[in-house]
Amino acid sequence: MRNYSEAWLGAAESALRAAPPTSLLSAARDLLATYVQADEVTLLLADYGLTVLQPVTRLPHTGTQVPVRDGAPAGRAFSAEAPVVEVTDDPGTIIAHLPVTVRGDRIGVLSVRLPESAQGTPAVLDLAAFATALGHELVVADRDTDLYRLARRRRRLTLAAEMQWQLLPGRGFHRQEYTLGGHLEPAYAIGGDNFDWSTTEDSLTVTLTDGQGHGIDAALLTNLAVNALRNARRAGVSLEDQACLADQAIYAEYGGDRYAPSLLLRFDLATGQARAVEAGSPQLFRLRDDRVEQVVFEAQLPLGMFEETDYRPQDFTVAPGDRLVIVSSGVHGLPSQDGSAFGERALKETIAATRRSSAHETARALVDGLMQHAGGAELAKDAVVVCLDWHGRPPASS
Repeated sequence: MRNYSEAWLGAAESALRAAPPTSLLSAARDLLATYVQADEVTLLLADYGLTVLQPVTRLPHTGTQVPVRDGAPAGRAFSAEAPVVEVTDDPGTIIAHLPVTVRGDRIGVLSVRLPESAQGTPAVLDLAAFATALGHELVVADRDTDLYRLARRRRRLTLAAEMQWQLLPGRGFHRQEYTLGGHLEPAYAIGGDNFDWSTTEDSLTVTLTDGQGHGIDAALLTNLAVNALRNARRAGVSLEDQACLADQAIYAEYGGDRYAPSLLLRFDLATGQARAVEAGSPQLFRLRDDRVEQVVFEAQLPLGMFEETDYRPQDFTVAPGDRLVIVSSGVHGLPSQDGSAFGERALKETIAATRRSSAHETARALVDGLMQHAGGAELAKDAVVVCLDWHGRPPASS
């Protein structure tokens, strides 16, 4: 059990890359049995609502779900994004629960039952590196098989939700300067709300789109809006021109009958200078030094409402330690049973209460708070939350 090395990890990664897309789990089991004497390996993937971890099996057979938030070791590993070692009732045996995360996007947990002698820190760190390598292969495998997407589903997605989830860049991203986490609800029936992000060496662009309407009509509108924004961004034009080009594309299709309220943000990674184009109803909140406040921009017309709208950018600054929370109208405008909107007070209170949680957990906690505000039922209106923790770029060493 003390033979962990870069050599076996390199050989394992090569074997995973060579495995067929549907055979990644069986390849992982064989590798871990050979190198660390594992006698049981389970891959658990987070469902779309981030409420349970579901085992990857050969459908229609399914295994036992693991709730994310009931204190189970696998759930703790997923939420904390850190390995958790479980001591079992079987003498001399432990289970290492290893987060499967790709560049900050939480996918699930790899649970490995193995001899207790593997409990040392170097061994667990090597297993964690193996789980990360498996995560990268899972992302690639999703291009060629539905196996892992099906394993994430507690029930069937609506067609609109299927379209929306395909649009997402992921549910999280991490690099030195920032950490992102996002969440959609109702996860299995989301219609028009969506988020997108893209990074370069020197900048980060984040957009949140609140597609008007419900169901498939909203999904089609949002697909057009997101892809129009991407097309403009990839043409290298300014943030305001991205909004203008997307506005023209949506108006050309719908003639002003349908439109897409959106918020566009661009951050300079070296300085923290940021630029915003507010085109409708999404709102931005900032947590700085334990104080939560809304960052208010000049209100401008939603994308596609009128022909050839001219959009103006507005500048602001983020500082290391800032947390930004971007929410759609389905979050800040949702009324409770007494008629008060979530954004009037409860939203700020929830942001403040979760200041020590990760960006991923904060996004999820805000949606949980929103559902409680609405009386605990599944949301009738789409809701999107994106949480951005700004770390800043450290000074270059001389």
